[in-house]
Amino acid sequence: MNFLQEVAASQGGMMSVAQLPCDWQITKHLIKERGEHLLETGLWSDCRFIVGSEPSQQVFDGHKLFLAMSSPVFEAMFFGGMPERDPIAILDVQPEAFKALLEYIYTDKINLTSFDQACELCYGAKKYMLPHLLTECTTYLWSDLHPKNACRAYEFSKLFEEPQLMAKCIKIICEQTQEVLNETTFEDVELTTVITVLEQEELNVNSELDLFAAICRYASRNNQIPGHASGEANSNSGMPTIHDAIKKIRFLTLSPQQFADGPGKSNLLSESEKFSVLMNICSPSSNTPLPEGFTTCKERRKRRLDQYYHPSIFSGREITVKDSSRTSTLKLNSLVGEANNEASKKLICNRVLLRETECMNTSVLDCAATFMCDRNICVYGIQIPTQTPINDENAACLVYAELLYAHLLDAEGSRLTYTHFTSRVQYNSLIEISFNRPVYIQKNKQYKVGVVLNKVGCYPIGTYPSLSLCDGVKFTFTQGQGGDSVRDGLIRSVIFAFPPSNYNQTCNPGISGIPGNHRMQPI
Repeated sequence: MNFLQEVAASQGGMMSVAQLPCDWQITKHLIKERGEHLLETGLWSDCRFIVGSEPSQQVFDGHKLFLAMSSPVFEAMFFGGMPERDPIAILDVQPEAFKALLEYIYTDKINLTSFDQACELCYGAKKYMLPHLLTECTTYLWSDLHPKNACRAYEFSKLFEEPQLMAKCIKIICEQTQEVLNETTFEDVELTTVITVLEQEELNVNSELDLFAAICRYASRNNQIPGHASGEANSNSGMPTIHDAIKKIRFLTLSPQQFADGPGKSNLLSESEKFSVLMNICSPSSNTPLPEGFTTCKERRKRRLDQYYHPSIFSGREITVKDSSRTSTLKLNSLVGEANNEASKKLICNRVLLRETECMNTSVLDCAATFMCDRNICVYGIQIPTQTPINDENAACLVYAELLYAHLLDAEGSRLTYTHFTSRVQYNSLIEISFNRPVYIQKNKQYKVGVVLNKVGCYPIGTYPSLSLCDGVKFTFTQGQGGDSVRDGLIRSVIFAFPPSNYNQTCNPGISGIPGNHRMQPI
């Protein structure tokens, strides 16, 4: 009988052994382990935070001493001349980001899984003066830039005065302009960002028509059509309008036919503006002035050679592709004259569905599957199911906005490729998620494909056999990796292709070059 049991016995059994406090400190060897226990249990907490806004608002318990010794802001909050009253409302930080911030303060752990999370956490790190966490977040953002998030990352870096990150965002926008413009996320950026893009001297576009078409899509999405109430309100308030963006288009680099078939048919220009521009295109010596503020530049924009991306990895000529996630360079030899149709054909390894259950995602759902192949292949992406409606209201909508992050890891856990997916999708369908670049997979080596779902809803989870065959390739799947309990039931299919027959199989496994392409199909 130990001391505590003797105390209980001496008190007539009034305190049962189950009620006795557990000596949890004995099993925690490191301070961060003890901090994690306090954070998870709320033991001895002496402050409370109400974070976020309804309906996603959450309550967190904290310890003033832990928080104050990590952040001068928390120190002033709790031990300054005018301490804040408990509970403390924090409305400008998302709950998931604040939870990650507390995890860093208590345990030194930094778990960055997506671009959006890193942005939110970076904001919290800046607000509470946590410089190391801020550095880690900006480093992650730096490594996670691609056409889909380049504009948003630019806005973020501008807001938080990160000039180096801002410069890299502009570089990606200039080198991969067409991909940036084609992303639906471009239609959601601030108008000032659109104008900044149009002010660049170097843009990788075929002509100004590409830029004008992007402005038309942006105007339609944001109700910025001339004469619309929102456009007039912006004009009256001194804020930039869609007309300020149009003024940056170099119309004088277009031929009369190009202008007539494109901008000339758009309602973004008035009839008098169309006439003035067309007169200046047809007759450079025309006395008709351009509309006020319109650029007079007659030089086409310079096209910056993109060192990170090439639109056709199997295009039939020798190219050099620099993999931005690795330091080595890959060389792909000419395929002209070779019967390599097999190499460019995408195949889908569908896992046979044995049983299906449903899983409710209430916050973040992390799914992963470990696999290996008996042949060398190039993996392009995966297929996952969309949500099933949970009520009549969902069923009537037919579609919802999906938000997820997908990645491919090697056996050591190093990320080989990834992608973000944000789009409106149909219920009860399959989404084809293409990674930002295909990855060369070596036979009989283990890889892990994972998906992090950030949308609350009900997902169908499948059970599958461990073996799947497709075009002579045997895939062997295991749940999680090394005993992980992570579900693999959302990974329905693997999209792959055979590498060129003359491809050097001993080179770096990361192949850069195919843009993300997401397609949806019914289940």
